[in-house]
Amino acid sequence: MPLAHFDGALAVITGAGSGIGRATALALAENGATVVAADSDLASAERTVALAEALGAKGAAHRVDVADGAAMEAFAAEVKDAHRTPDIVVNSAEVVMVGPFLKHSAEDWERVIGVNLWGVIHGSRLFGAQMRARVAALPAKPEKPNFGGHIVNVASASAFAPSSARPAYCTTKAAVLMLSECLRAELASSRIGVTAVCPGFVTAGIARRAVPPGADEEARARFVARAERLLRLRDHPPERVADQIVRAIIRNRPVVAVNAEGKALRAVSRTAPPLLRLLARHSPAPQS
Repeated sequence: MPLAHFDGALAVITGAGSGIGRATALALAENGATVVAADSDLASAERTVALAEALGAKGAAHRVDVADGAAMEAFAAEVKDAHRTPDIVVNSAEVVMVGPFLKHSAEDWERVIGVNLWGVIHGSRLFGAQMRARVAALPAKPEKPNFGGHIVNVASASAFAPSSARPAYCTTKAAVLMLSECLRAELASSRIGVTAVCPGFVTAGIARRAVPPGADEEARARFVARAERLLRLRDHPPERVADQIVRAIIRNRPVVAVNAEGKALRAVSRTAPPLLRLLARHSPAPQS
C-alpha cells in the first residue's frame, strides 16, 4: 500500500487520456489525490477517471483543447467552482511533429506551438494565479510555511538536444523547460513549486500520433512501425515517468531528466554541445 503523500490533494492533469498523463493521474490517485483528468478526447479522460476510482480515488473528466485560451479559461473556472483551487497541476498534453523544418507549414507550427507551448502557458498561468491568490489569502505569518501548490510541466529530453527531424517538437520543449525555470523563480515566494520533467524515449503510444508533414500514408506507416519497434526495445513505460513526477513534487525538484538518454543528453548539452549539433544532422525522419 503506497504512502498517502497527497491525501486530500486536488490534482489537475491535462493530456490525461493516455500515456504519461494517464499514468501520472493514476500515480497521484494511488497516493491519495482526487484527480481532474482533462483531455481533448473525453472518452479517454473518462477511462482514466474510472481507473482512478478503481484505486479508491475520486475524480472528474473534462474535455478541453489546451491550445484554446478561452476554453482553458472556462476549464480553470469550472475546476475552481466545482472543486476548489488545485494543489497540483500537471501540464502533460502534447503533440509530436516529425520531419524536416522546410516541410513544416505555418499551420503545422501553429498546431505544435498551440498544444506543446500555449497549453503549458495556459495551464500554468490560470492555475498558478489561483494558487498564488490562495496563498495570499492566508495569514501573513503562519506558524509554519504552507504548501502553496506545485506545477509540473512535461517537457522532453528533446529540450536539451537539437534535431533535424523534430525541429518544432524540440523548439517547443526547450521553451517549456525555460518557461518552467522562469516560473519557478517567480512563484517561489508563494511557496509554489514548479518542475520541468524531461523524459527520453517512453513506450507511450506517442509514435502512432506523430505527424510527419509532407509524408504520404505509406511513408507515415513505415515511420510509425520503425519508431514503435525501437520504443518497444527501449521498454520504458509511462508509469516509470509518473513515479519520477510524484517524487519530484514531494522533493520540489526543479528539473528532472528521466531515464538514461534524458540524463545523458542533459549532461552532454552542458559539457559538449558541439557533439549534439553533430548528432542533430543525423536524426532519422520519415521520407515521403
